Amino acid sequence: MRYAQMIGMASRNKLIIAADIDRHIFDASPLKELIYFVNSDISGSLVLRNTFPVLAIAASIAGEKKIKVFLQAVRSSRTIPDVPTLRLNPETFDEAATLIRQVLEGGVSRLATFAASFTGELAMLRREREVLLENYRALEDAFHARNWEAATEVFAHDPDSDAKDEGIGQVLRDDGVEQWLPVSSHGVSGFALHFHEAGGSGGELLVKLECVETEQRVAEWTVPFTEIRPEWNFFTLAKACDGGRRTLRLRISTSGGHSPELSLGHPISNLRYAARPEGARGTHSHRPLALRVFTGLPGVRPTGMSAMLAPNLLEHGRGIVDHRLSPDTLRAVTDVSVTPIIPDFQTVCFVEHEGAIICHPVIEGTSAAAIRTAIASGTIRFSARAKIDHPEGQPAAVGLVMAPPATDLRAEVAKLAATGALPDPLLFSGWRKVTPDQPVNINVMLDAPAPTPMDLIVVSRAIQTSVDFCWLKFFDLRLVREAGAAA
Repeated sequence: MRYAQMIGMASRNKLIIAADIDRHIFDASPLKELIYFVNSDISGSLVLRNTFPVLAIAASIAGEKKIKVFLQAVRSSRTIPDVPTLRLNPETFDEAATLIRQVLEGGVSRLATFAASFTGELAMLRREREVLLENYRALEDAFHARNWEAATEVFAHDPDSDAKDEGIGQVLRDDGVEQWLPVSSHGVSGFALHFHEAGGSGGELLVKLECVETEQRVAEWTVPFTEIRPEWNFFTLAKACDGGRRTLRLRISTSGGHSPELSLGHPISNLRYAARPEGARGTHSHRPLALRVFTGLPGVRPTGMSAMLAPNLLEHGRGIVDHRLSPDTLRAVTDVSVTPIIPDFQTVCFVEHEGAIICHPVIEGTSAAAIRTAIASGTIRFSARAKIDHPEGQPAAVGLVMAPPATDLRAEVAKLAATGALPDPLLFSGWRKVTPDQPVNINVMLDAPAPTPMDLIVVSRAIQTSVDFCWLKFFDLRLVREAGAAA
């Protein structure tokens, strides 16, 4: 019974490759059930069905030549690892065949079965991951298409001018300030602090958001004084807080230079939510910090908050920075469109007051807006949002391209228009359809951090016979990069 089971297992998983020319010899050997015979004619498709080859054998010189030719062809397709070729001596053929079968029916056969099962499960996981990412992207598109707010203000405490505000900058330098948030952690996606005086140069503001019950740090921001404005300054999380409802606490301190002055709000009766020097029991006269808190969909990256300060994340031991492209960068956009016609409208431009790039598609060819070295070194992901800013606008296809420096961008756009794809090392997000009713999010993921700055190309093309009112705008252009890489 055990021998019959092994024969059945071996017949399902062929472990040996041999040439058809030697079939009459091997059919009478103990190896018959383990051999997958390949045709000497390799002009067709190279397919090894139900085969996990670990050895190629031959019983004649002609068979050895045929099998080496076949393996060379298989090697060029890079589908399986190289396998050794063994030609059996006719004088010791039976003994060698019996020994090979004993070895393969043992550990090698079990390994082959495990590898086949592992490969099947890996393919299933990849398919499930693709479905999950596609569903997640569709969910985000649905939110944006219906204009649901990604960040909603749930609490606000306005600043109150008072002489007692003086000296809080000194407290920030000496001890730091602690402030509990008056809302639960569930869904919190960001907050805003008001400064009534900007700081000098040469210093940094350190803001930490922690969970009181677990002492776990949710996020941390390190902001140079030069980026602090004398108004509301928005701090965003990498994703809205999920999980159970807990209490959040802010710890704020500074280092170096002349500290900015945090604004205090109106006095309150509950000392629990009053600002206090970190670690001390005293408060600033029952006054909390001037504060605004925003919530969003738990677990989803918040968008739509202007001039956001992104946190310094810790991902697998690497410092990660997430920020938008600055207006100065976007202002340098150039037109590298490839089209046989000259349209009577401006195809590419930068809209200053919206911080957006217009890339209007044309009837023939591909519209393209390029920004040299827009992608900083160390970038691991780039994203943007696209919309048609007119209710009667015709639909279009959009995409993002990342190219190494010194690339002939117009030539690459021509290749994309002709073939629909780009060769390595260029990265293309693929074409996405955008309509007036359905804005889209576009993402480009890098397998490894970009070693050098890269050029960015925003592309669009028509998908119908008309491009009337197709005011296509790209906005919220963001990149995620390793903090240690130079911008």
